[in-house]
Amino acid sequence: MPKAQETVLEIDLKALKHNFKHLKSKLNNSTKFLAVVKAFGYGSDAIEIAKYLQDLDADYFAVAYANEGVDLRKAGITAPILVLHPLTSNFKTILEHCLEPSIYNHKVLSEFIEVAIEENQTAYPVHIKFNTGLNRLGFSKNDVNQVVSKLMATSSVRVTSIFSHLAASEDLNEKAFTLNQIETFKTISENFIEAIGYKPILHTCNTSGILNYPEAHFDMVRSGIGLYGFGNSEKENKNLIPIASLKTVISQIHKIEKGESVGYNRAYKSDGGLKTATLPIGHADGIGRQYGNEKGYVTINGKQAPILGNVCMDMIMVNVTNIDCKEGDEVIVFDAKATAENLAQTTGTISYELITGISQRVKRIFFR
Repeated sequence: MPKAQETVLEIDLKALKHNFKHLKSKLNNSTKFLAVVKAFGYGSDAIEIAKYLQDLDADYFAVAYANEGVDLRKAGITAPILVLHPLTSNFKTILEHCLEPSIYNHKVLSEFIEVAIEENQTAYPVHIKFNTGLNRLGFSKNDVNQVVSKLMATSSVRVTSIFSHLAASEDLNEKAFTLNQIETFKTISENFIEAIGYKPILHTCNTSGILNYPEAHFDMVRSGIGLYGFGNSEKENKNLIPIASLKTVISQIHKIEKGESVGYNRAYKSDGGLKTATLPIGHADGIGRQYGNEKGYVTINGKQAPILGNVCMDMIMVNVTNIDCKEGDEVIVFDAKATAENLAQTTGTISYELITGISQRVKRIFFR
């Protein structure tokens, strides 16, 4: 790949294909694969990611909100799109663009049926979500009969899937809890199927569920972070390739004398002579204020350069005292080797937060 000449996020679609194929290899041939492309494709670019995965025959896509699904439809995505957190104000938009809502409580169910009837819909696909322990969204196991009763009273909607979400599938110390979630989901599904008289798609596994709980793959699995190159464990990370590389350049190099400060509020004061490099990337680009003051680093010519002082809106300063570098040199913020996960860990956060926070003002470059 060419050397960066500005701040860019490079997306390696070959790595995406590798991750997709690796995760698919864990499944039976009959198990469907749902690719999660919410949050701008985990910071990459949802449209480009979805187009590529659609060409690889991903069965389903998922987004968080209706507007994300609309963007995919306008870009030519024809595969089914599950909206994980639909809001009642967007129901007509969902119908207009053939998106499929997650229905998670009685209010949402009743209101969506009402809108579907108003819009003369028949057997419109919906997904019924049950809460098995995450305690975020979803009907309870005691709601099955009431939900089915509402569904059987209308021809406007039809259940395409029943699903839940694992709370700690990456943490094997919580294996007993996860197995209990899986058993609860099985019981709910059996009761639901018996009551409604047909079998929808069943799914509950996220990326770590795919990797750690093959017995819970059911009819479909959902993967987000795994597609983007992270397996939530050191072991699984070795089998996946981070698809995004955030790069920038050195704008200016300064010599800092003892007692001089670097950046806003004089947050860093030198106790000896050093050399700093200023980079055109800051918290408006996704490098949060939690970095800085020697938390976090970038890589320049193969060596780590700690971030000094407070992160500015558009710039950071790093310590290059022991690095042979010059203005214009390429800087790696994270890539497949110096990973986003490693950088995130320097401030006690996770790769998800870092990669999804990269501003859309950062140019995306795709390599096929």
